[in-house]
Amino acid sequence: MTAHSELRLLPWSGLDEKPCYLSTDDDSSHLSRLADSTEAILLGLAADLATRALEVLSNEKAAPEELRNLSTDLVGALRDVLRVAACRTR
Repeated sequence: MTAHSELRLLPWSGLDEKPCYLSTDDDSSHLSRLADSTEAILLGLAADLATRALEVLSNEKAAPEELRNLSTDLVGALRDVLRVAACRTR
C-alpha cells in the first residue's frame, strides 16, 4: 500500500460537528462505498425536497407553519448538498 497524499472529506460530521476524513488508497473500500452511497442519498433527498418546495410555494394557501417547516428542511438539505460539494472538490 502506498501513502495516500490526500484525505477524503466524508459527507457526515463527527463529534461536535467536526469534519470526518478518510485516508485510503482503495476507492472501493467499504467506507469509500458508504460515503459514495451517502452522497447519492443526500443529493436525491435534496432533489425530492426541491420538488416538494415548488409544490408548497405554488399553494397560495400554504400555512405559515408549513412554510417554516419547509424552510427548515431546505436549509438542512442545502447544508448537506454543500457538504457533498465540498467532498467532491477536495
